[in-house]
Amino acid sequence: MVNTMSMGDERNLTMVMDLYELTMSNGYFLEGHEDHMATFEVFFRKIPDNGGFAIFAGLEQVIDYIENMHFDEEDIEYFRSLGMFDERFLEFLSGYRFKGDILAFREGTIIYPNEPILVVNAPLIDAQLVETAILAQVNHQSLIATKARRIVKAADGRAVSDFGARRAHNMDSAVFGARAAFIGGAAGSATVLAGKMFDIPISGTMAHSWVMYHDSEYEAFRRYAGIYPDDTVLLIDTYDVLRSGTPNAIRTAKEVLEPMGKRLKGVRLDSGDLAYLTKEVRRMLDEAGLEDCRIIASNSLDEYSITSIIDQGACIDAFGVGERLITAKSDPVFGAVYKISAVEKDGVCEPKIKVSEAVEKITNPGRKSVFRVYDSSGHAVADLITHDWEHPESGKPYTCVDPKKPWIDITLTDCVFKPLLVKVISDGKRVEGPRDIREIREYVEMQLRDEIWQEEQRFENPHVHHMDMSPAYYESKMSLLREQSGKTHSGTQ
Repeated sequence: MVNTMSMGDERNLTMVMDLYELTMSNGYFLEGHEDHMATFEVFFRKIPDNGGFAIFAGLEQVIDYIENMHFDEEDIEYFRSLGMFDERFLEFLSGYRFKGDILAFREGTIIYPNEPILVVNAPLIDAQLVETAILAQVNHQSLIATKARRIVKAADGRAVSDFGARRAHNMDSAVFGARAAFIGGAAGSATVLAGKMFDIPISGTMAHSWVMYHDSEYEAFRRYAGIYPDDTVLLIDTYDVLRSGTPNAIRTAKEVLEPMGKRLKGVRLDSGDLAYLTKEVRRMLDEAGLEDCRIIASNSLDEYSITSIIDQGACIDAFGVGERLITAKSDPVFGAVYKISAVEKDGVCEPKIKVSEAVEKITNPGRKSVFRVYDSSGHAVADLITHDWEHPESGKPYTCVDPKKPWIDITLTDCVFKPLLVKVISDGKRVEGPRDIREIREYVEMQLRDEIWQEEQRFENPHVHHMDMSPAYYESKMSLLREQSGKTHSGTQ
């Protein structure tokens, strides 16, 4: 099977990898380490836009990639042409398939920094080769889903649609960005392929070119309404919103649609002072008996501009958001990384830790579990990292450690511990069938409505979600750090 990620072209996306993944794998192979088991983890360090939470997205595309990994004959020939790889390694790749397991949070889970949201347990080469593809999917879609959620929150119940394809970084970004935006809460997209691939509602009306092509604005409106009488939304800012666009829209409603027994569905503004203009347009429409005609606004919007114009009393029923959503313009890097955390040698699992002068870049070693901790009201009060063999018991007092303030005693009482990592790939094959995108979207909505504190969801100075550790895990990390420090500073002071 050619892994095209349903994009309808002939790319083998297995080849989406950094060269160092191949050079290291060739080295592991020549050293005879190809069957050694390793654990790698995906986590991120900072929430975009200084927000209080992020949304995990892109897992379905990761699973699709893993299941279809292979190297075609022309791929092997390309590797051979580079003159870098042993022929025995190329023979190994020619019959390659991924043979490991992957655990991950459910797609759509609310996530926080420095916890493993996806874990690869696999032979060393398998675990190394998947790094770039996994990060590319998780970084992009988690970023856009998180940005979309911020914009949806700012819209305060008004529908938000993705209008960003023309400003996306490429066609893949447009399509998978639309998927992520829908998961994050967007009502739909203008991108047709996203609608076809993911069953996302699509919407769209006309561009200024339709109005400018016809002899007059009214003629453009009249003809459009005649073609689409059940779904007429008119773009009213081509010439003059108040003196031309709105009067011609009203005329079209009265002279074309109402004689057919139809109503004008909406008008759209794509420029100008949206707060002032929409209030005036609303007044004019209402005076004409078109109280049910919706006003849609677009034009370089994001959560900040939407909040501002709503605060100014804008009369807007829905937003079309383009470049600042599909590129997450205000903070366009999610920053998830892929780090080794354990290696199994001679049947013994050895934890691995990356040490850095920058404290925030010190990794959490070893194989681990992650639990979301809920209080008696069902709110998520913390996430808890433990060894993979630890199983906190719900309802019983549990002592844990805040790694940022380890001197403070923390006891969780009357809490429920829910494990977040579940197996999604076993021996290279998916464990369950694909999840419906609406199920993923509804899962996001449920968490933000019922589980995640509203204080974490505000834009300014959001509450910081607690990330705690079991005492045993914290002590093992500190012990490993001390051990590494001793090796580094032996004989010095």
